[in-house]
Amino acid sequence: MRLTIGQARRVAIAAQGFAEPKPVGPVTRAHLRRLVARIQVLQLDSVSVAVRAHYAPVFSRLGPYDRSVLEKAAWSHSAKSPRLLVEYWAHEAALMAVDDWPLLRWRMREYADGRWGKEIVRKNRQLAEDIVVAVAELGPSTAGQIEAHLESEPRGHKGPWWDRSDTKWVSEALFASGVLTTATRVGFARHYDLSERVLPPEVFSREVDDDVAVRELVLRASTALGVATETDIRDYFRLGARQAKPVIADLVAEGHLEAVEVEGWSAPAYLRAGQVIPRVDRGTALVCPFDPLIFFRPRVERLFDFHYRIEIYVPEAKRQFGYYVWPFLLDGRLVGRVDLKAERVRSALHVVGAFAEPGQNARGVAAALAGELRSMASWLGLSDVIVGERGDLVGELQAALR
Repeated sequence: MRLTIGQARRVAIAAQGFAEPKPVGPVTRAHLRRLVARIQVLQLDSVSVAVRAHYAPVFSRLGPYDRSVLEKAAWSHSAKSPRLLVEYWAHEAALMAVDDWPLLRWRMREYADGRWGKEIVRKNRQLAEDIVVAVAELGPSTAGQIEAHLESEPRGHKGPWWDRSDTKWVSEALFASGVLTTATRVGFARHYDLSERVLPPEVFSREVDDDVAVRELVLRASTALGVATETDIRDYFRLGARQAKPVIADLVAEGHLEAVEVEGWSAPAYLRAGQVIPRVDRGTALVCPFDPLIFFRPRVERLFDFHYRIEIYVPEAKRQFGYYVWPFLLDGRLVGRVDLKAERVRSALHVVGAFAEPGQNARGVAAALAGELRSMASWLGLSDVIVGERGDLVGELQAALR
């Protein structure tokens, strides 16, 4: 089977949930559950210049919503409203469905000494044990609170004999190994607790064979992508080639995936079985830099002919488009990009820069973009949208907003 690039793009947009109408009325836990079941991960990132990354994909697909719905689903638990999401290294740091946590036990074993700073963990085995005891005593705690507690303990096998930064390194290693997880966040600061106290008992105790887990992750990535190359599929959950290649072959043999050619792609692609190929281009949204639709940049370029790089770490004078740039999806195509900043003091969403892609109708792009920006500003509790001077789209956008 051969797909045109337009067909592949429409499949990808539909698989990510952009082609469906936004809900009428308030967004509920049920809406959120269905969305996470579809896209699997909400990536976490500390940058808050506009809005933190995990909130944005929900807004892009479901429209303005009460962010407390997501916060309660991720960082609180009650008998009436059980925890829906949990944090782990699913793509990068991400929120994922609580029930899926056991699918990554193989990664937790790989990260037994943490993801980074393994030498720090290996030379601080006692500190790791002390942190676990401290968290058991304290309940949900930041690394700073854990450290203060340990320093206040009587001298003995405990005490301030470690480097102050070691507590954070080792706490993160315990998170990576699955011993600790995030119970809650306050001001985005992670409060660690024992995973066995945060997760439902049936989830915490569930063991999944590594091969079964990887197969499930490959299948979920394929479903979330719609049509994808092997490298696209692997990137979604950061799987290795030796893990994914045989699983993809098995899924093709079993009929769960169909090997296809995509116009302009040099590598073979795989279409999720049963995936309908839409006939019409749909999907309009501002897309966060860490949205699952675009977090694998080579795929973005192949699908949309859209070169995108985040420029946070590029010196300001050398940035091409800006600090925190959101691509703009209009009727299933990436047609422009805007550098956004939420300015609370001015109660304004500041469009620092606005750029149209080559060959686009700037007036049409600006008209549609203005509506999305107004919606985003209102969602963030801002009363105005203001436009700066950078970019070839600012004039048309200013006119559209007037």
